Amino acid sequence: MSEPFIAEIRIFAGSFAPRGWAFCDGQLLPVANNTALFSLIGTTYGGDGRSTTALPNLQGRAPMHPGRGPCLRSRRLGEKTGVETVTLTEAQIPSHTHTLRATTDTADTNVAPDTTTSLAQPGGFPPHPIYQTNTSTNLVDMAEQSMSSAGGGQAHTNLQPFLVMNFIIALAGLYPSRG
Repeated sequence: MSEPFIAEIRIFAGSFAPRGWAFCDGQLLPVANNTALFSLIGTTYGGDGRSTTALPNLQGRAPMHPGRGPCLRSRRLGEKTGVETVTLTEAQIPSHTHTLRATTDTADTNVAPDTTTSLAQPGGFPPHPIYQTNTSTNLVDMAEQSMSSAGGGQAHTNLQPFLVMNFIIALAGLYPSRG
């Protein structure tokens, strides 16, 4: 394998960072011992720029090319964004309705559940929690407040499928020329 460029990142399936490489885990490195690396990455990923520079932290993150893709906003080098879990707000849920209809007609307890279902006056014995009728013509929508909210408001996972592997960055190697 050819000698790497300083600051080159590779995926590595091993459990250690080879000599001349370091894990992309956000660690701070002294600028004095890593002047070539610092000249390439500066403080893009952290550090104070005087005595320390930080390596990119790819723990729990997917790498993305900087710039602007189709229908996306522009992303800058070193930008961190995204979350592992999301709790949807009412504004994020598509507009929809839950209609409950009611009538004063007498219920038919023999109506199959896949027909028009509505609340109706109890007419059979024993009483049923939802009374059904097929013959009601005077159905009206009940007040929106007559139905309670649903859902627990809990966050859900927002991660693409993944396989955990190490990202390593070259601390030593060839200094890349611009071109």
